[in-house]
Amino acid sequence: MRFHPMPDIPHPEDTLHVSELFKALADPTRVRLVQLLHQKPSSVNELVEALGLPQSTVSRHLATLRHAHVVTADRQGTSMHYRLSDVHVGDLVKEAFSHAEHERLGLPDHDQQGTPVESF
Repeated sequence: MRFHPMPDIPHPEDTLHVSELFKALADPTRVRLVQLLHQKPSSVNELVEALGLPQSTVSRHLATLRHAHVVTADRQGTSMHYRLSDVHVGDLVKEAFSHAEHERLGLPDHDQQGTPVESF
């Protein structure tokens, strides 16, 4: 994961952007789309096949992600290919899955190097 210096008090525009990002990710299908696109850019047909959902459903969720600037689309011939707009979003979802796994399995927290952190 890539880290940049962050101010103690975030800029109001950044706070709004983060809030809108989480709204866009507030659906299991959209989270899964981001996870798939974090692995590699894909066509709508590839995403439909991977998710096992109707094309209209996948396209509707991709439109939501596109509107939130989470993904970008490029036409290649007759099909649309999608990619994440920014690697940070994929990293965010990857960290969220790591958190979910820790919660589900009751694993201890760890620092950024992977060393377990003692609970108080």
